[in-house]
Amino acid sequence: MKQYIVAGNWKMHKDIPESRIFVSNILDKLIKQQRSTIILCPPFTALFNVYELIRNTSIALGGQNMHSEPKGAFTGEISGEMLLSAGCQYVILGHSERRHIFGETDDFIRDKVKRALQVGLKPIICVGEKLNERQSGETLDVVRRQCDSALSVVNEQEIGHCVIAYEPVWAIGTGVVATPQQASEAHSMIRKLLSAKYGAENAEVIPILYGGSVKSSNAASLIQAQDIDGFLIGGASLIEDEFVRIAEIVEDYVKQREL
Repeated sequence: MKQYIVAGNWKMHKDIPESRIFVSNILDKLIKQQRSTIILCPPFTALFNVYELIRNTSIALGGQNMHSEPKGAFTGEISGEMLLSAGCQYVILGHSERRHIFGETDDFIRDKVKRALQVGLKPIICVGEKLNERQSGETLDVVRRQCDSALSVVNEQEIGHCVIAYEPVWAIGTGVVATPQQASEAHSMIRKLLSAKYGAENAEVIPILYGGSVKSSNAASLIQAQDIDGFLIGGASLIEDEFVRIAEIVEDYVKQREL
């Protein structure tokens, strides 16, 4: 059965008090979304405090990043085991900001994916092209390379625990959003890659999310595009009404599909 996901990546926003207030204000509205999976990804410092609020609800917790090693002399880093102990079920890996601001390589991201699965976390694997790569017609090549690397350590049993997020770098935080056609083209290619590697039946149920300036004003048109199974949301996930409305849009879409 296909899973639809609405994930909020708060990035470096909201301290502990702000996080508690935010979740408390939207909790009753979010737990009504029963047909889709809601994931909140606050900063590391607020993880456990958010978990205490969503514990025993259908809302899941996710980390924004993790290291590929279980422990060691890695100042400022956090391990998968630490995320688990804070209540996380998911972890975002390979986000464009990690790739292009902090210089994370395909190989490093691959090792993180492997470690996440080993400890029992579900990786949200981010892929996407920069503006110059899209303009030069390299979109599909870039996405294919990133997928091939990250999934090279994922076997047929493990792929069911993975989520893919297509995030065109040129659309993240810019206010520019990929058209439904542009997003669907990339998502369909990812689905074909998954099908070739894991079989059509497995590929069909792996959630492929779109991320990049998602708002309530464009969510309805995007969620209806082929092979889009939800959203990884940045800025709009910080605004109570916006995040709830996007979740409602996805929920309504899933209800319509069930009719």
